[in-house]
Amino acid sequence: MDVIVLGGGLMGTASAYFLARRGARVTLIERNRMGAGATVASFGNIRRTGRHLSQLPLAHRSLRLWGEAEKMLDRDVEFRATGHIRLIFDEDSLADMRAYAKAALPLGLELEELSPREIRARFPGLGPDAIAASFSPHDGSGNPRLIAPAFAEAARGLGAEILEATEVETIRHTGSSFLVASSKGAFAAECLLNTAGAWGARIAAQFGEAVPLDARGPQMGVTEPLPHRILPVVGIWTRNKDHGAYLRQVERGNIVFGGAAERVAVDLEPGQATADPMRLPTQLRAVARLLPAIAQATVIRTWSGCEGYVRDMLPVMGRSATTPGLFHAFGFSGHGFQLGPGVGDAMAELITTGQCETPLDDFRINRFSRAA
Repeated sequence: MDVIVLGGGLMGTASAYFLARRGARVTLIERNRMGAGATVASFGNIRRTGRHLSQLPLAHRSLRLWGEAEKMLDRDVEFRATGHIRLIFDEDSLADMRAYAKAALPLGLELEELSPREIRARFPGLGPDAIAASFSPHDGSGNPRLIAPAFAEAARGLGAEILEATEVETIRHTGSSFLVASSKGAFAAECLLNTAGAWGARIAAQFGEAVPLDARGPQMGVTEPLPHRILPVVGIWTRNKDHGAYLRQVERGNIVFGGAAERVAVDLEPGQATADPMRLPTQLRAVARLLPAIAQATVIRTWSGCEGYVRDMLPVMGRSATTPGLFHAFGFSGHGFQLGPGVGDAMAELITTGQCETPLDDFRINRFSRAA
């Protein structure tokens, strides 16, 4: 089987790797560099807590693969299962956490509820005003700069053709194959996998499939190196998006943070948002609620990117509803980093066998036409 993969982010590179591992002949086409879009702009959070329940089977599948990544890819992509703590500051959020934990437990996610005393004892310096927290010990983080290039290189080692700096000019479906004309030549394949991220809706529209997707950029930042004291990824349970901050400390000591800043609209040409320094003080106040010590740290860099947000905040993933041989995996709405390896593995299984052991029905592309 021949497959053309469009888009060299984490979803595309992981798909290319797992397709090649299953014996498919793969051509991966990326307009920029591997992982240069939403992947590299990611916070690097590998969390299951708080996900839409329909995503949990895919998230479990992906977590297993994150645990195998170093051996599988023959390089350290800095996956660390340090745990994921979400702090709680009010009774409504505590009720939300408990309801979620109860619903998620039958789906394989067990959350530990921590009291204020347990938070102080196990994670000193975090959330001094928190009334409770949830803790998921097997989640953690990975390095967004390493993972997509690692998958791409491993796919190349299995025979996949990896093309960077390659503009797609036209895509045609002949009935039995797809013809892609690009700045580096023409390619043909039985199957086409659309992993084009924020640009994915444009490709889907060429095949009569409309997806309500907005391109937006997050605001991220990182501090100077500090003594390494924070092991887990830190987030918050809250209904107030202005408080929705998160942070993690990398082994080199820097604290990476994000959230609590409105994601800005992004023009897909050129497709890159820039961080707004005027929003940084408000963002840091929200982060300091989780870690007061960050108020004394120097921020050395801020950045943004381009992510595709679907109206219902669920990804588009699975077969095309209009075109045989066309598959989609895009629109992960700012929470796709953890899912990446699982998405690649699941899409490779679906394309090569016609079925997938992980339920994907809630992610069907035709859910929008059915709802109209």
